[in-house]
Amino acid sequence: MGISSHPHFSNHLLRKGCSAMADGTKAIFSALDNAKTQLYHFKAIVIAGMGFFTDAYDLFCITAVTKLLGRLYYYDPTLAKAAPGKLPDKVNNAITGVALCGTLLGQLFFGWLGDKLGRKKVYGITLVTMVGCALASGFSFGSTADGVVATLCFFRFWLGFGIGGDYPLSAVIMSEYANQKTRGAFIAAVFAMQGMGILFAGAVATIISKIFKDTFKAPPFSENHILSTQPEADFVWRIVLMIGAIPAALTFYWRMKMPETARYTALVEGNHKKAAADMATVLESDIYIEETGSKPPANPKSTSYGLFSSEFLARHGIHLLGTTSTWFLLDIAFYSLQLTQKDIYPASGLVYKAPVMNALEEMYYISRAMTIIALVATVPGYWFTVLLIDKIGRYIIQLGGFLLMSICMAILGFQYGNVRGEKSKCGANSKHDYCDGNPILFVVLYGLTLFFANFGPNSTTFIVPAELFPARFRSTCHGMSAAAGKAGAILGAFVVQTYTLGGDSKQIKKAIIALAVVNLLGFFFSFLVPETKGRSLEEISGEDRELDGCANENGREHNASSEMT
Repeated sequence: MGISSHPHFSNHLLRKGCSAMADGTKAIFSALDNAKTQLYHFKAIVIAGMGFFTDAYDLFCITAVTKLLGRLYYYDPTLAKAAPGKLPDKVNNAITGVALCGTLLGQLFFGWLGDKLGRKKVYGITLVTMVGCALASGFSFGSTADGVVATLCFFRFWLGFGIGGDYPLSAVIMSEYANQKTRGAFIAAVFAMQGMGILFAGAVATIISKIFKDTFKAPPFSENHILSTQPEADFVWRIVLMIGAIPAALTFYWRMKMPETARYTALVEGNHKKAAADMATVLESDIYIEETGSKPPANPKSTSYGLFSSEFLARHGIHLLGTTSTWFLLDIAFYSLQLTQKDIYPASGLVYKAPVMNALEEMYYISRAMTIIALVATVPGYWFTVLLIDKIGRYIIQLGGFLLMSICMAILGFQYGNVRGEKSKCGANSKHDYCDGNPILFVVLYGLTLFFANFGPNSTTFIVPAELFPARFRSTCHGMSAAAGKAGAILGAFVVQTYTLGGDSKQIKKAIIALAVVNLLGFFFSFLVPETKGRSLEEISGEDRELDGCANENGREHNASSEMT
């Protein structure tokens, strides 16, 4: 038997390759974790962030146009008491919720695919889907109102499917590119583009409705039931939906030019030389990898346990329960607040009652209110997270956010009738739906709830799943966590929203108090999620111990070989 075919010698070469892989991989990770913040990091934030900007725009711009859709397609002249057209409850829930259903499935599918094929290969697919379906939504057609709505729901479902893929991929790509010191801020900055997308959705809807409102004059509904809905308004909602395709399309080229993340290439594909070459290019520094005569194993035995195996559940089961449960509970409250804005804004005094406005006026005031709230409450919360997450940690921000959301919503819920006012107290000539309330206190409590959602669990539930799990499961587990969140959002769209559509203060009060309890549950489930601040991804996920085990096995093999000699 030749020496090269001796089993002990072959095993020794395998161990040597494993050790070389471990040393080379550690060198790559060390370079990434200790890299200074540089231009490429900001470029990655913009590329990944513009996807999230588009996600938020597409998901939340529908809030600005649903009242207009009701006036255009569901006006009923046979009502005993004339009233502007309004979407039937089931139709309203379908239009606002169908994209969330697509998002849930997209998060599961693309999250899994991102671990199987790589982050980069899947990243472009999600963007093309979003661009195509955002444009198609504006071309929704049909000979009847229900036909238009059915077509719109079809395209928005697939739009949501593409949006869903962006959640795990953007988070994981940014976490794997970032350095150890500022990783939380970088991922939070990507997610903060959600706030900018919400702001942009409100601003675009405000500007477009203002232009059409001033160009095509119309009397209020109280003066003329038919002419108060301008025919040209049918173009307005289509334009608003289609504009969502532009920011995503602008970043497509740069998204395709991004290299695969080094952590995926090294830990999942087992090609640490290519990982080093890719990172040397983007970090503009050389990463030295020792040459070996043997091909290192792509899947060492120490990393062979599968998703949902007993080993996975022992190491990460509690973490996955923590990330899925907190995101689920958070999104029940967060999406309920976002999707019911059109019903809540009249209580703030920012929107007049429907009969005193024409169709485009109503859209303009709803969009303006949406923009104001986003500017003063929603967007600042995201950027507070960016500034402070690597200083005070994810854990404190999430716990504090859930608790303060619960307190603000409890106060708003128990005092809802007093701060909103009542319709019965308004005079015949009043422009407002509710009178004798405290609209300033209402806006403050509502705004603080949104602020602490974003400077709180809405940001941290996105960040932490991108840090906790091993590279080979990271995208899948983030997709599962995000999908649990969208299940909560769907609950908000199809269940909680039914309590707000009629404007009954008792029903809305029950819904808000229930959401305060949901936030309190989120506070307690947050104790299942560990702090990740200041630690490398490999330390958090346990992959550093697996790499050390690989090197230690080689050391033991070397000692045994020496004794035999």
